[in-house]
Amino acid sequence: MPGNTLKRYPSELKARAVRMVAEVCGEHDSEWAAMTKVAQRLGVTTPETVRKWVRQAQVDEGARPGVTTEDSVELKWLKRLNAELRRANSILKAASAFFAAEQGRPSH
Repeated sequence: MPGNTLKRYPSELKARAVRMVAEVCGEHDSEWAAMTKVAQRLGVTTPETVRKWVRQAQVDEGARPGVTTEDSVELKWLKRLNAELRRANSILKAASAFFAAEQGRPSH
């Protein structure tokens, strides 16, 4: 996507942000206000990023329904493996068809 830059944050920063939101939530009118303040303090581009981290942490802890980080990583790995196996299978089918056709031809 042109114009959309993906900024990766270290996992330590994400964990710190999640802890900070929990710690300062009572000092603000809303959870969003706490997330906004934490994002500003840590130099995170948007409070929405912090909100996503907090929600994912809640899923990982079992406090919220959803796909855990661990399951998401495994699913991505399995999808890549599946694609790789499909490509290998396609190559093997093509080679099998080629060699089957070669056997039917007279040799020189």
